[in-house]
Amino acid sequence: MPLSEEEQRILSEIESQLYASDPALAKEIADSTIYRHAARNLKWGIVGFVVGTAIILGTLHINFVLSFLGFLVLLGSTLSIVRDIRRMGRAGMEQLSSSVRASGLRERFGSSGDRMRDRFRKSEED
Repeated sequence: MPLSEEEQRILSEIESQLYASDPALAKEIADSTIYRHAARNLKWGIVGFVVGTAIILGTLHINFVLSFLGFLVLLGSTLSIVRDIRRMGRAGMEQLSSSVRASGLRERFGSSGDRMRDRFRKSEED
């Protein structure tokens, strides 16, 4: 059921008051989506996958029990990744990829590459 004109006007007034009183909160609310929590868990799942793989590779020749614990970390992380991808679904993955494309990888990782290039250029000039 669509909102009446009066309800839309009241909603617009509330929104403008929110932007006027607390712009940081209004920006955070506007940027947050239903898929943000699943995306955050997906990132942690990927980190766990990498850590589990490193534990397996690093401890396989030392101790079987430690490498088995690495396998359990790897298995749990994989299950977490699959669960979060299913939660996000196609719409969530498209929204996540479009937000990464819109913000660009440079904003996500900073300008460390530029700083490194500047350092090498300075040492070449000397």
